Amino acid sequence: MHKMNDLRRIDLNLLVILDALLSEQHVTRAAERLHLSQPAVSHALARLRDLLGDPLLVRAGSTLVPTARALELVAPLTEALAQVQSLLAPNTFDPATARRTFRVAMSDYGAAIILPGLIRTLRREAPGIDLQISHASREGMLEGVLNGDIDVAAGVFPEMPNELRSSVLFEERYVCLLDRRSLSADGVLDLPTYLSRPHVLLEMRGSGTPEIERALTSLRERRRVAISLPHWNVAPQLISGTDLILTVSSRSVREIDQQELIVLPPPFEIAPFTFVLAWHRRRGADQALNWLNRRIEEGMRRDT
Repeated sequence: MHKMNDLRRIDLNLLVILDALLSEQHVTRAAERLHLSQPAVSHALARLRDLLGDPLLVRAGSTLVPTARALELVAPLTEALAQVQSLLAPNTFDPATARRTFRVAMSDYGAAIILPGLIRTLRREAPGIDLQISHASREGMLEGVLNGDIDVAAGVFPEMPNELRSSVLFEERYVCLLDRRSLSADGVLDLPTYLSRPHVLLEMRGSGTPEIERALTSLRERRRVAISLPHWNVAPQLISGTDLILTVSSRSVREIDQQELIVLPPPFEIAPFTFVLAWHRRRGADQALNWLNRRIEEGMRRDT
């Protein structure tokens, strides 16, 4: 009976407000996110503190810092709200009339491959579906899916947490991009040349391309990275007119103008990798997300 009385005291809206407060760590920003007044959110925080017997958020300068108890609540709260959303969702999903915003994480490489076809599909079949695209490291994207900030992530994830499901979009291989004039007359890229030249490394917050480094380590060799950057779009411009080498996935250089630049296979074996979609297992009943994932998968099959 005591537990039933406690449940009667809990308003589901309080959990939604708590989720926003833990995410924003700021009353005003949480209020703006929820389209509520600041006093309403402050009052809700006071009720939550009373219900849970914990300060939950304590002031540190201009921000609110979550207590240890609040941090313990983040994952189960996110899961509980997702389950409630699935419970209240309609039994059928009609893409033609649905209005929904999906938060999708992918690199600019993934965006260049996935988004053009996907956007055309959405505009044709589901004009009410909107996308919010974010960019992070491999670890950051998976963390976003785990904590509920991201609906689905597209990328290379060698280690997939048990809480997530995934589907393979395509298998990819590495190639080297060089300035044609930097090659010898025979146009061959051998291992000594590869190792003697400076390299461009595409990475986001230290995620890098471990497949390349592992392959070199197996040969007991290392390469010199002259510049590392998180943006693909500018990388080919750095290669033109220089002795730099960029080792990247083959799909990313499909549209490269090979008048000045040349695409060659690496002079050593680099294991291929799979590019996948990843989403949380708790979202398995979300028909709208399932529909979006299928459209992405179908788009990649047509592109293969």
